[in-house]
Amino acid sequence: MLVDHRDLALSTSSPRAADLFETALTQFHSYRGDLIGTLDAALVEDEAFVLAHLFKAFALATTSEGRFLPAARDAVAQAARFADHANARERALLAAADKLVTGAWHVASRLFDAVLREWPRDVLALQTAHLMDFYRGDALNLRNRVSRVLPAWSASIPGYSYVLGMHAFGLEECNQYAQAEATGRRALELEPADGWAVHAVTHVMEMQGRIDEGIAWLTSREGDWAPADNAFAPHNWWHLALFHLDRGEYDAVLALYDRHLDGPQTDMLLVLIDCTAMLWRLQLEGVDVGDRFERVADLWQAKADLEQAHYAFNDAHAVMSFAATGRVAVGEQWRDRMRRTAVQGSGVNQVMTRDIGLPIAEGVLAFAQGRPREAIDAIEPVRDIAHGFGGSHAQRDLLTLTLIEAAVRAGDGNRARHLLAERLVHKPTAWSARLAARIEAGSADALKAAA
Repeated sequence: MLVDHRDLALSTSSPRAADLFETALTQFHSYRGDLIGTLDAALVEDEAFVLAHLFKAFALATTSEGRFLPAARDAVAQAARFADHANARERALLAAADKLVTGAWHVASRLFDAVLREWPRDVLALQTAHLMDFYRGDALNLRNRVSRVLPAWSASIPGYSYVLGMHAFGLEECNQYAQAEATGRRALELEPADGWAVHAVTHVMEMQGRIDEGIAWLTSREGDWAPADNAFAPHNWWHLALFHLDRGEYDAVLALYDRHLDGPQTDMLLVLIDCTAMLWRLQLEGVDVGDRFERVADLWQAKADLEQAHYAFNDAHAVMSFAATGRVAVGEQWRDRMRRTAVQGSGVNQVMTRDIGLPIAEGVLAFAQGRPREAIDAIEPVRDIAHGFGGSHAQRDLLTLTLIEAAVRAGDGNRARHLLAERLVHKPTAWSARLAARIEAGSADALKAAA
């Protein structure tokens, strides 16, 4: 019987397949290299390697993209074909995979935890569940799932640095900023090229309004987190642009956008979401983004058949792009599909769509069409529960920014000040100062109009 580098039994009898599995794990952790290609090579060595089939399913499912769902389901079916060859851990993972690819994300989450109770060093189960905790908006388990297995790990076990990087992000999303930063920095002492750990510390600096430090942090470590083949690098570039946006350095933001976000990488929805969110923020700031938003909306429109109603967080950003570019009919069509999902859908996404995604889509359409009070009525009730459809605190800040601008446009200075007060307590940065000035200017204009 072969074992992996964490002494967990593998069903394969091929040393070459086992080695390729370890390579794939490193690629999964680091977001570098051709992960699917590596797993396919392992399956050439041993077609009955159940864990390699399941790994493919997990990697595809955690992209959050509907286009990969058929392939993820096929990988689960292939694993099931060889279930007689599987060990107990692999059979337990097969049960989790089946729920994952059928949209029963909460059930899959519990099944992953059952695996981790028995095999706390199963880092594939841990990272897959961690990513799904993010998509499910489960900040508590972003932290606690890793906390529950940490006693079984140490620096002598391969993958420990990446476990710390996951824990750092979970701590940050639970607002434990000092612990998150210390844990992230410790992870990077062990593995400087861990883009997820860099990302966790970046989030701490974003949430604490440490804008200058954030820029220095990312630029000084660029060689670690931004190699050409790092699929996670665009999101860290997005964070760097967000820091510059806070300082009002719009030319720098657009330069970073053009160099590192726009381009072939926008074929990945995670990057397309970042493009959408950054351009929406820039438009809220009154920045001319040229035809960039048109290109983003084109991409969303081209993906409609495969991506509509797969994941509410994605749907809301697609509608945002159509709202921002005046594509009312397209935006309403996508929103109408969300309405059907909210009533007739199934799985976790139905609830996410009904309770959060659909109201946000309604709100951004109203906002862009000059109906700011309707936008407020749609978005404000869900702002404080929006973690329930995924994303990070930093990403969901877009809702507060939109509400503040909607309040200004509606002449509701008190509401705008009320929302800004929260931000001023936590992030008294240049961006907050600009918002305050805009609120007061809007209030003055409203008084003149009423006189």
